[in-house]
Amino acid sequence: MRTIDTDTLIIGAGPAGMACAIALAKEGRRFIIVEAQGQVGGLAKTMVFEEDGLVFRTDQGPHRFFSKNHALYDFIETLLQDRWMTVQRSTRQYIDGKFYDYPVHFFQALRNVGMMRALRMGVDYFLAKIQYGWRGKPIENFADYIYAHFGKTLGEFNMINYTEKIWGIPASTIHKDWAGQRIRGLNVRTLLKDALARLMGKKQKDGVKTLVDTFYYPELGTGLIYETIEQRLRARGYEIFLNAFPRAIRHEDARIKEAVIRQGEEEFVVRFNELVESIPLPRFFHLLDPPPPLPLLTHAGHLRHRSQVYVFLTLDKDSVTNDQWIYFPNKGIPIGRISEMKNFSAKMAPPGKTSLFIEYFCFEGDARWKMADAALFEETVAWLARLHFIARADVRHYYVMRQKDVYPLYDVAYEHHLKPLKEFLNSFPNLYYIGRPGRFHYNNQDHSLEMGFAAARSILLGYREDFDAIGEEKEYYEKGSLRKERKDVDK
Repeated sequence: MRTIDTDTLIIGAGPAGMACAIALAKEGRRFIIVEAQGQVGGLAKTMVFEEDGLVFRTDQGPHRFFSKNHALYDFIETLLQDRWMTVQRSTRQYIDGKFYDYPVHFFQALRNVGMMRALRMGVDYFLAKIQYGWRGKPIENFADYIYAHFGKTLGEFNMINYTEKIWGIPASTIHKDWAGQRIRGLNVRTLLKDALARLMGKKQKDGVKTLVDTFYYPELGTGLIYETIEQRLRARGYEIFLNAFPRAIRHEDARIKEAVIRQGEEEFVVRFNELVESIPLPRFFHLLDPPPPLPLLTHAGHLRHRSQVYVFLTLDKDSVTNDQWIYFPNKGIPIGRISEMKNFSAKMAPPGKTSLFIEYFCFEGDARWKMADAALFEETVAWLARLHFIARADVRHYYVMRQKDVYPLYDVAYEHHLKPLKEFLNSFPNLYYIGRPGRFHYNNQDHSLEMGFAAARSILLGYREDFDAIGEEKEYYEKGSLRKERKDVDK
């Protein structure tokens, strides 16, 4: 078995791993990258499908870039140059047979829900303020958080049901941290303030423009960021092993020493000074050699992920909607979300053609996960036809993909199990576990990039940054700022 010696081993070529790599490369550090999939980008990769000379591209779900960290904009603008553009957001929710714009347009929402239901929403919100505010009922789970901030009727209108659809468990068993991750700072007051500001054509007083209106996007898909990094690294002679994965992570004397990597039929050993990895955290514990104490393996076994099944349809029509993506909160519709990639960038589909990327939420190994590809296609097309999006005759080809470990599951007990695992990992001074899977922490693309850069700084400067603080801004997660000097580019 051959052995490779390097300064740093990076396992995982997603946003976090690739950001760390490009930062280390800038300083001339030695490293190699190991990636289990056949391309870089992780959950932010862009897939390419060629059909009779026509090229269709799709991300793995809708990815738009927004951040409060202007250094990230500088980095990507330098990397992509004019292949980086701004897009006006168009997003809707389909609820009870009606479309609702999101962000909320006040009169449209009022007209759709009706006056009586709107009054019930108002009364429930007032009662919730009494129950959770004046009477001091504690917020113990996600359902409590939603009821406290929106009232029961509004909360169950789209937030409770869509969240339960994503996670596959009751909202009362989901940790309140999930609300902190996704909708921190969002409530009825902020929704009304935003809706009224839109109605009056006003901007926020602080000059910050929320990216629920506008976002950045690479012209050939979000994966272009990581493909460009890959090209630059390979041009400088760095090795990136694709379709390769760790079989064992060996440690001794409180340091991670080496990893056994398998690529195809070959196994080889990588010895290193530092390990940067974004392996799903529960899986990482089962790779450690010698194994960690049994209680830690038990804790790791209690951490779960939600997975997804995707159906990508290429279509013989110019357009389906004007939306980048549409949510389906109602549980009676099995589809979770659809994206029309052409509405992100015209270069995601050939002229006169379009595509739809359809997402289903599931657990690895459940009925949805095991469903035959042909059956998934038939069910998907039947629902899209029933909802008047497309006809079966519009479909050119279909592709089915399955992705494990997409969302770390924040059940009410997750924190109890996660804390001792992180304490154990933190005992290794040369280990940097980063990214959404590595830290079992839901974050966005920009936060994963920040973690990668933070890992590189920690290695280069000899101190450990606070990774838990990344992405903990105390406001609605879709807030960010746009560079005012940039101009919008037509989709």
